[in-house]
Amino acid sequence: MDALRVSTIQPSHRLLDLELRTLWEFRELLGFLIWRDIKVRYRQTVVGILWFALQPILATIIFTLVFGRFARLPSQGIPYAVFAYAAVVPWHFFAQAVTRGVNSMIAERHLISKVFFPRLLLPVGVVVAGLVDFSVGFLVLGAMLAWYDIPLTASILLTPLFLLLAVATALAVVSWLAPLNVRYRDVSYTMPFLLQIWMFATPVAYSVELVPVRWRWLYGLNPMAGVVEGFRWAWLGTAPPTPSLLAASATGVVILLVIGVIIFHRMERTFADAI
Repeated sequence: MDALRVSTIQPSHRLLDLELRTLWEFRELLGFLIWRDIKVRYRQTVVGILWFALQPILATIIFTLVFGRFARLPSQGIPYAVFAYAAVVPWHFFAQAVTRGVNSMIAERHLISKVFFPRLLLPVGVVVAGLVDFSVGFLVLGAMLAWYDIPLTASILLTPLFLLLAVATALAVVSWLAPLNVRYRDVSYTMPFLLQIWMFATPVAYSVELVPVRWRWLYGLNPMAGVVEGFRWAWLGTAPPTPSLLAASATGVVILLVIGVIIFHRMERTFADAI
């Protein structure tokens, strides 16, 4: 008989080891997790994937009545409904990705306790699967632009960059909170409250022009501020986000994501016992 091949699985002891090679080796599993999440999420629903379009539409109607008609907040010359919806869609993607990503460890505890795989694949799969819902929301935005006769500009080509920033922001938050949620289930209960506060700290219902210019770099430490303003500029032709705001957002995301992944890898070795 041929000698049996024995593989020893050990956690890395290097501080800055992000284990990207291991993640690449399990890329097929990541694809399966993404496809499974897409199929299961709207199974046995009447509306199906259109739920992602309905939720931003309802939020936009509320914002239009409260902030557009009653408060009369400025919208940079754009009809307020379109102005708000262009921000609600990326924000809704981010909020849903964070909520499902934080709970992904608990939802898949039967896998974590039985078989080895990079645990980071679970929140990554949830976040990436949300891009399908995100695309449905932007189909509605395209219809609104045609209805209000708002022309597209060349800046729309930069949409993938702002989308990448939104995905990275979601992954950064999840990489911090998902491991904590394994040990302290209070995290999942506080998420709706935290996301609600975060939304009002992000220029979703209002324009960043209301913030003094000298403070916008500090405001940009909220990465979703750069995402929202970037999407509005790319699709509506509003004032572009300031370089200081974008630089602060991108720098903050990179730092949070790298540190978050390191923390995630340090804590994942105890997931099977704690979950």
